[in-house]
Amino acid sequence: MLCTGNICRSPAAERLLSVALGSDIEVSSAGTLALAGRRVDSPMDRLVVLGGGDVSGFAARQLREPMLREADLVLTMTDAHTGDVIEMWPRAVRKTFTIREFARLLGSIDQSGLPPTTVGDRLRVAIPLAAASRRPVADRTRDDVVDPYRQVDEVYERAFDDIRAAVSAIAEVIVLDLEQERL
Repeated sequence: MLCTGNICRSPAAERLLSVALGSDIEVSSAGTLALAGRRVDSPMDRLVVLGGGDVSGFAARQLREPMLREADLVLTMTDAHTGDVIEMWPRAVRKTFTIREFARLLGSIDQSGLPPTTVGDRLRVAIPLAAASRRPVADRTRDDVVDPYRQVDEVYERAFDDIRAAVSAIAEVIVLDLEQERL
């Protein structure tokens, strides 16, 4: 998960997606201009906890190229962050999406091709399928999550709602369908 300061959007996405995907998947976050060492901003902290996440032990960290090399998937909060990732490590292009874009693309793939094994297996297969289903769009920022930092509570809530909706859509394809197939 990637945003700018790594104290609002990306930690919220990290903690919510971690809960949604389960303990077999490692989810982490960083910032392009991280406020390194800082905890989650208090308005977002409150929303994450209310949404079922846990922000204890969180400390913001700066994005570094080795993080991109090691990641199987990079989810950003804005198209500009996606550009930052690709500029830092161009080979990340096929595994980097905004979180809302990835959620939208997952909804358009043929889910019958996802293996009925583990969340990790399903995610590994889904990433290239999502990348292959990308189409040029007129407004690349339509999938951005607004930056709530130092804004009014309503902006934090809007950002959180967008993140929570994307996490739910991702989990619906990657986790919930897996549970259905086991029944």
